[in-house]
Amino acid sequence: MGRPIAFGAKEFPYLIIVNSLIPALLARNPVILKPSPQAPLVGDRIKEIFDEAGLPPAVLQVIHSGISLELGGNDPAYVRPDADIRYVAEQLLDGAVFNAGQRCCAVERVYVHTDIHDAFVAEVQKELAQSVFSGPQTSCEFLTLTKVPDINLEISAGAVNSTSRNPTFTSAPREGNYVVPTELTQVNHDMVVMKEETFGPVLPIMRVSSDEEAVQLMNDSDYGLTASVWTQDLATGERLLKLLDAGTVFINRCDYPNPVSIPALHTNLSEVANHRIQDLAWTGWKNSGMGHTLVPKAFDPFVKLKS
Repeated sequence: MGRPIAFGAKEFPYLIIVNSLIPALLARNPVILKPSPQAPLVGDRIKEIFDEAGLPPAVLQVIHSGISLELGGNDPAYVRPDADIRYVAEQLLDGAVFNAGQRCCAVERVYVHTDIHDAFVAEVQKELAQSVFSGPQTSCEFLTLTKVPDINLEISAGAVNSTSRNPTFTSAPREGNYVVPTELTQVNHDMVVMKEETFGPVLPIMRVSSDEEAVQLMNDSDYGLTASVWTQDLATGERLLKLLDAGTVFINRCDYPNPVSIPALHTNLSEVANHRIQDLAWTGWKNSGMGHTLVPKAFDPFVKLKS
């Protein structure tokens, strides 16, 4: 295939690089590795590891430049009126704030059927109040790079900060910057927080009146990485998933890459090709995807078919 370029990301910089780098090398391609500008040393360390393992020098090269390739997400969730509210609130809050929300597959907007909207908002508040949150300091420059939205701007446009009180929200280090989990209600689709990738621990919740309205709003985005539907009616859930413009979809779970479980390190390409190891690919649509990673499909971009 020539020499493909493997791009890294600032969140989970080792894991995301491995998802494309290893299949490319196993398919016998020399590779150019371009780590994220926010995590540049990861690329150098990976090169050192391969050098120590005896990989020929020309097979893997690392470059540091201003090239940027951002395939992010603005991942939606829809909570139907028959959903288990307590369970869903716990799962979606975790999907929004895990790793400070700095994940392309984080839950970034939630649509809740009007019949249970108020009860769901209250349940999220309970989860926020009883959970313990902590995290590292960060700089103003990093907050700008990670695109954490200006919550005050959204509030001035009509959103309501419905975040419950929690002692860990007010015990952040005095130096540096700290973004606490934030629950926003009374949001609409004219707001940045509902249209663009936030990349922070923000959970905006919007009321909808029907499945049809939820699907229309979920698809009203330039992104299409993941989406989830929460319901006890699995048949309806599957029907709705087919209508969503997203590459990776879930029923009653979210933010969950499903990599192949390799039982032994000596697993080889022939075993993968013969489909003895099977699982789900990680892929996105629209501005969230160019290709796919994980499982046998991960090798497709790095090989040519010969019949």
